[in-house]
Amino acid sequence: MASVSKSSGISAEVAVATGEMLLRSDALVADAPESGLIELCRQGDPRAFARLVALHERMVFNLSARLLGDAEEAKDLSQEVFLQVYRTIQRFEGRSSLKTWIYRIVVNQCHNRQRWWRRRKKDQSRPLEDLTAHEEEALSTKGASSGPFEDLARREQARRVQAGLAEISFDQRAILVLREVEGMSCEEIGTALHLPIGTVKSRLARGREALRQVLVGKKEV
Repeated sequence: MASVSKSSGISAEVAVATGEMLLRSDALVADAPESGLIELCRQGDPRAFARLVALHERMVFNLSARLLGDAEEAKDLSQEVFLQVYRTIQRFEGRSSLKTWIYRIVVNQCHNRQRWWRRRKKDQSRPLEDLTAHEEEALSTKGASSGPFEDLARREQARRVQAGLAEISFDQRAILVLREVEGMSCEEIGTALHLPIGTVKSRLARGREALRQVLVGKKEV
């Protein structure tokens, strides 16, 4: 995935918004803790924002791609997510981690994109099954496999699961991906999505069962 921080949309807006504000040194930005990085971003430091993007862009693309099932749409949506982060970071209150806050933005953006698709009866997409080897590597959250046969089996299983995710509801899919892929606890998911813990657990259980039924059906075909 090309670095979102270098995209023309983000860099242009950052350049206009920051104008002649004093830039900190690269060393200061690189060593800044999350709270310091957020404060630098609020002051309009483009290097701090570029660092923030670099830290989170892989997660944003991975989550977007899994929720949308479309690599090209995920790349486009990733840029929109970071534009929203830049425009609204002044409102980040620190009640959760910055990563959790970004999770919420990604899920909301993906949900809105899917509703837009339905209204326009979108039928043109590039499914994850058509990813190139390089793009699959970018999407992968696992380390190197022990051999070519294991790698092939893992990729085939991942494609089956992704195809199954596309057939269950968005709400269930989002919680399944956050729990099973991103490794978030139910409490963290509840915080990210502003949902009661009971709702999270209920959707997670229904989502797992729905996905199991889909995968069993695909296996029998």
